[in-house]
Amino acid sequence: MNEMSHYNKINILKALAIMLVVSGHLEFSLIPLFPPYSFQLALFFFISGMLFNDKYGFIQYTKKRFKSLLVPYFLYALFYLCLTILITPVVKKFWGLPVTLKNELLMPFLTGHQLDLISPLWFVPQLFISLIVFYFFNKLKIQSKYKIIFLFIFALLAIQLEPLSKNLYILLCQRTVFSLLFIYLGYLYKKSSDNFKEKLLSNRNFFIVIILQSLLWLTNKDYTPLDGIGLSYILVWGDFDNWIVPILTSLSGIWVSLFIIENIYDKVKNCTFLHKIGENTYHIMANHLLIFNFFTYFLLAIKGIPFMVKNNADIYWFYYPLKTTYFYFISGIIITTYIGVLFKYIKNKMSQFVKNVL
Repeated sequence: MNEMSHYNKINILKALAIMLVVSGHLEFSLIPLFPPYSFQLALFFFISGMLFNDKYGFIQYTKKRFKSLLVPYFLYALFYLCLTILITPVVKKFWGLPVTLKNELLMPFLTGHQLDLISPLWFVPQLFISLIVFYFFNKLKIQSKYKIIFLFIFALLAIQLEPLSKNLYILLCQRTVFSLLFIYLGYLYKKSSDNFKEKLLSNRNFFIVIILQSLLWLTNKDYTPLDGIGLSYILVWGDFDNWIVPILTSLSGIWVSLFIIENIYDKVKNCTFLHKIGENTYHIMANHLLIFNFFTYFLLAIKGIPFMVKNNADIYWFYYPLKTTYFYFISGIIITTYIGVLFKYIKNKMSQFVKNVL
C-alpha cells in the first residue's frame, strides 16, 4: 500500500470514528450490535497509535503534541468560557463549573467537564497524557507479544479501579492505563504487513467477530437491545459495568471499523466531503454540542416553550428526539466540518500575511 492510500484510509477511519462519537451523543449507533459508548474512544486511541511517529526525541515529540493538541484545546476553552458567560443571562443557566484557576487549568486534565459545551473535548488532554506515557512505554526493550500481554493485564486492572475513580487523580491514571493497550495495537497495526492485514480482515474473521459480539450482547444488564448497558462504558468517569467486556467490545468494534473501511474504501476514496470530515475531527468534537444546543434553543423559542425545560436536563438534552435526531446529526456534522475548514483557511491566510510582512 502506498503512503497516500495509507493516509487516506486513516482519514476515512477518523471520519467514521467522529461520526460514531456524534451519533453516540444523540443516543443512536451507526453500527448494529455496538451501542453508543461501546468502543468509539478506544477506536480514537487506536487511530492515534496508527499515527504515532517514533522518529522524534522526547522533547521534540512533546512539543509537537503540545502544539497540535493542547494549544487548540485551551483556545477553544477560552472561547467557550467567554461564550458560556455571554449566553447565561439568555438561557438562564451557567453551563459549567464555577470559574476558578483550578477549574479552567487543572480540571481539563482530570475530567474535561469544567464547561458543559466543551465537554466532548475531555478526550484531548487525556490523549496528550496517554501519548506521552506511551512514548516511554514504546522505548522499552520488550518483545511486542509480551508488551501486548502486559497492556492487556494493565487494562483489566484499570477497570478494577472503578470503586476508586471518584478520586480524580486515580481516575486520570485509570483512563491512561486503559488507553495504552489500544494505542499500542494501533501502532502495531500500522507496522504490520499488507498480507497480515488482509488475513486479519478476512470474511471468515468477520463472521467470527460478529458471532462473538452477539454473545457479548448477552451481557446487557436488562437485556434491552435499545440500551446495551452491559456493552457501554463511560471512560471519562471510569464507569465500567463488567470486568472484561469493555476490552472485548472495544477490540471487536475496532476490528469491525477497520473491516468497514477496507471494504468501502474503493467506493468512497474520492469523496471529498468524507475526507473533510476526517481532517476536521478536532473541530467536530469541539463544536457539535454548540450546534445541537443552538438548534434546541431555536426550536424551543419558535415553539414558545420556556428555556427552563432545557435547563432542567443536561447539556445533551435535545428537542423531540423521535423526529429531530437525524436532522441534528446531519446538520451537526456538516456545520462543524465546515467550521474546521473555515478555521484552517483563516489560519493559512494569516500565516501567509505574516510571511509577506516579515
